[in-house]
Amino acid sequence: KALFTRDKDYVVKNGEVIIVDEFTGRLLHGRRYQGGLHQAIEAKEGVLVKEESKTYAKVSVQNYFRMYQKISGMTGTAQTSAEEFFKVYKLDVFSIPTHKPCVRADANDRIYKNAAAKWNAVVADIAERHKKGQPVLVGTTSIEKNERLSALLSQANVPHELLNAKNNEREGAIIAQAGRWGAVTVATNMAGRGVDIILGGNPMVPEEAANVCGVGGLHVIGTERHEARRIDNQLRGRAGRQGDPGSSQFFLSLEDDLVRIFGGDRIRGLMERFDLPDDMPIDVGMVSSAVAQAQSKVEGANFDLRKHLLEYDDVLNKQRSAVYKRREEILSVMNAEKATELISAAVTEHVDAMLGPDGVNDKGEFPAKELKQAFEEAGIADKEHPLPETPTEDDLRKLLAARTDVAGKDPQSKSRLLSILDMLWMTHLENLEALSESVGLRAYGQHDPLVEYRREAHRLYQDFWTNYNGWIFMNIFKLMSHTHAHHDAPNPSRMPQQAADGHKVGRNDPCPCGSGKKYKKCHGA
Repeated sequence: KALFTRDKDYVVKNGEVIIVDEFTGRLLHGRRYQGGLHQAIEAKEGVLVKEESKTYAKVSVQNYFRMYQKISGMTGTAQTSAEEFFKVYKLDVFSIPTHKPCVRADANDRIYKNAAAKWNAVVADIAERHKKGQPVLVGTTSIEKNERLSALLSQANVPHELLNAKNNEREGAIIAQAGRWGAVTVATNMAGRGVDIILGGNPMVPEEAANVCGVGGLHVIGTERHEARRIDNQLRGRAGRQGDPGSSQFFLSLEDDLVRIFGGDRIRGLMERFDLPDDMPIDVGMVSSAVAQAQSKVEGANFDLRKHLLEYDDVLNKQRSAVYKRREEILSVMNAEKATELISAAVTEHVDAMLGPDGVNDKGEFPAKELKQAFEEAGIADKEHPLPETPTEDDLRKLLAARTDVAGKDPQSKSRLLSILDMLWMTHLENLEALSESVGLRAYGQHDPLVEYRREAHRLYQDFWTNYNGWIFMNIFKLMSHTHAHHDAPNPSRMPQQAADGHKVGRNDPCPCGSGKKYKKCHGA
């Protein structure tokens, strides 16, 4: 209700709540908030509330990239994140000189007392540049502010194009003409990433390009500083490309989030000391550097958060590798011998766990009766495969080997092993998610949350394999018997649609085949 704002954090499109990426300004289709939060937003917006999504697999971006044998990359804005690239990926950042000298003029930030004064100044600056024919690209931090500026420009009779995640179908066409004579483009962060705005339009008209260069090239206006300097640098980098003329200017107000949280009071004190009117900006290098310092503080805090997340994900990463290795083994099962081997390993581990390290019960005896009962409950021992009244360990192992051999030949065993592994892994991911959310409280007890998380995660991981082995022991043989019974049942095409007493079988009556299912769900299907 309070922390998630429509057209800033998400949009409502075709009856769906779609998350907006704050860095790229693009819609994140298929992504949903966890823990019932997405459902709460759907209820708030009055759209269909969909069920909670389940996590089947999980990997952090950092660990995903680390899977590659070799990684490298090229970007115009890596220098501000050089420390993170080295610490996370062991990658050095090298600056390569530009093809042609950059002649873009980056003006100092203008800071106003309040947001209203800032927006009025932005509109006045755009109108003035539009009048002399200079193309202008305006960057906004959210769709909401994007549309607000568009409304102000419409009131001032300034023709412009609007670009945000709501109308990204026309993105290519809008960006292609953003460098034309007198063009005004109001965009979210979408326009700051890797697009090449050609002066004079696309395809370029040489006379128009010369005229645009004559009035100073493309002018970029930022209406707010972003938490990451990279995003601001990306926006600035739309102008002055390949030696073209260009300029950039940021307009800020004391009500902007970044300025308000970091150093807003100090700058407000300056304004009040000099008794500056609302529409008079502070245009001093000292203020711009104070804002840049604030940004580097936020970047540092965000890097610490990502680093912290990565430390936790590294614990999960080792577990994920082992589980996926087992999953790969199951998927690549091509013969009965391999399937038997996998089932045998799981049930043997379970029996060993039941026996314990000493192989005796409290009375110091071999627990023959308890094990016999467990074998019968699991469907390993039955009428066709009986066990002696007091079986020895040798009897149990022999029967287990014989029955496992049969289970390995069952064509359904592979899918059963896979489905239970996936189901338990999903539950394990949920347990780890809950653990990571709660383990921070242990810091109050003078415990390191990360150390506690590692210890608890290891315990949960052991429980995961114990549950897996136990499920296979308790169910794989029962399911195998049920499948065989089903295959041995009479052919449905030859099944009489009559019960033993001659009455016609109703849809909801028990099936005459003896499966215990309703007729409509068995041979009447």
